[in-house]
Amino acid sequence: MNKNFKLRAAQIFTLLHARYPLPVTMLDWKNPWELLVATVLAAQCTDARVNMVTPEFFRRWPGPEDLSVAPLAEVEDVVHSTGFFRQKAKNLIASAKRVLEAYSGEVPDTMTDLLTLPGVARKTANIVLSNALGRHEGIAVDTHVRRLSFRLGLTTSTNPTIIERDMMQLFPREQWGDINHLLVLHGRDTCPARKPRCPNCILTNLCPKHGLP
Repeated sequence: MNKNFKLRAAQIFTLLHARYPLPVTMLDWKNPWELLVATVLAAQCTDARVNMVTPEFFRRWPGPEDLSVAPLAEVEDVVHSTGFFRQKAKNLIASAKRVLEAYSGEVPDTMTDLLTLPGVARKTANIVLSNALGRHEGIAVDTHVRRLSFRLGLTTSTNPTIIERDMMQLFPREQWGDINHLLVLHGRDTCPARKPRCPNCILTNLCPKHGLP
């Protein structure tokens, strides 16, 4: 990786971290299982909506043992407003069963094992690992990271797999969890998909504005 790219990545991280000194997920959670569920529900859904759903979800089914025997229709009803509710409910119940059967009721702490859970791909696994388990095995590439990494010239790809690989080469491992949050926060605050507020952006002098007219 070109040293100039790494230098610019470091500058971007420093500026964003100064702007958002406590980069954390906006999802509400108390333990790895709750974060796993919330992250699965957050697919194609806002964090704010998920945070409205999870209190009732965890009141009914606090952990994988409870969820593993939950009636599918009831779970669908509770998560309905998050979208794709049938698949999400099915995957969560199946994940609860696998966590019980294969991992003694504990959320697994490796990428390989997390990816065996139904409905869990690398993005979800990375979020759970870095935020709840303190392990940095990759960088979660959601819609904000995908958009901003390209716009900022941190990657030339729009493929999440390639983006993650490129970003992992630019940022040191200890920053992999934070860079996801920083880009998400900046994407929401200043750099949305449409009409980014470039004149007010702290990164404007570093940003090549790829993909913008």
